[in-house]
Amino acid sequence: MPDFKYLFGPVPSRRFGLSLGVDLLPRKTCTLDCIFCEVGPTTHRTLVRKEYVPTEEVLKELAAWFALNLKADFITVTGSGEPTLHTRFGDVLSAIRAQGRVSSHELVSSQGRGRPHAGVRAALLTNSTLLHLPEVRSCAALAEVVKVSLSAWDQVSFAAITRPHADLSFDRLVDGLRKFRQDFSGELWMEVFIVPGLNALRNQVKAIAALARTIRPDRVQLNTAVRPTAQQDVPPLSESQLRSLAGCFTPAAEVIARFASGGVPIRDSPRRSALAVAKRYGGARSAEPGARSGSRHADKSAVRAMLQRRPCTVEDVAHAFALSREEAETMVRELVGQHVVRAEVRNGETYYIGE
Repeated sequence: MPDFKYLFGPVPSRRFGLSLGVDLLPRKTCTLDCIFCEVGPTTHRTLVRKEYVPTEEVLKELAAWFALNLKADFITVTGSGEPTLHTRFGDVLSAIRAQGRVSSHELVSSQGRGRPHAGVRAALLTNSTLLHLPEVRSCAALAEVVKVSLSAWDQVSFAAITRPHADLSFDRLVDGLRKFRQDFSGELWMEVFIVPGLNALRNQVKAIAALARTIRPDRVQLNTAVRPTAQQDVPPLSESQLRSLAGCFTPAAEVIARFASGGVPIRDSPRRSALAVAKRYGGARSAEPGARSGSRHADKSAVRAMLQRRPCTVEDVAHAFALSREEAETMVRELVGQHVVRAEVRNGETYYIGE
């Protein structure tokens, strides 16, 4: 298994099944500095679009990954910043779709099964800030699923929640979303991140919902702070409050933050996600820690790459890489000892964050 610099995963995801990530930017290069960002504070806030990482190298890694016949439901253009800042993100989406089409039309094997990555779908995860640009909209439309963000209702709330680049306009952002929806024939998913004290009042959420109706996403998904965030004192909203606010949207929004039976926020439930993925790919046994599917690259460099893009628990690492809990814990502790990963407690869970 080669070491990938720009690809990470695949990891089980509630929304995207088994998801391989593509990172097109240096760490924390973004148009926003959202207080709730899981990747941490933005260190390079910019609106400059350029080829931040070499596209040809990314395409080579994608070709190498497809050649390994590994499994994924989605390949998501995402990572540690805003992917639409990269001027050639459309070429990456095109390559994913082209490879997926080739896979889907391959002859079935003698066992009656196609290749493992047949039908893999291309997704783009964006904060919506550059969709006012026609060239960004045309490239974004190459994805089969685009997940956008809308967590404010005016310039003041936008500034408080996302701490945008000084030249960003909220009205222009909303106009870009509307124009994109008009031309985009794929699935448009909208995430609304709820932060108590900033956008959690019913009238505030209703204002966001009113804008969402003019954009017409296929899905609206409500989220709240479960993992460690850029600003350490960002609290989660309760499950009952989120479910009540979901009714402000038409149709009702999905609540994607996970809660335990007592209403306490929990992480993404990697085991539940892994079991759902395993069911599709041939049995729950492969979802258990220690099950060796051979489809994931389990070494410290791969674990560190994932932790640099998302805070994870030891259990998350174990399920993502099909390791035993002991193996995952050993890897994480070694990374902490090397001072490339740090630990942070959130909602009673210890998360590990790549530096």
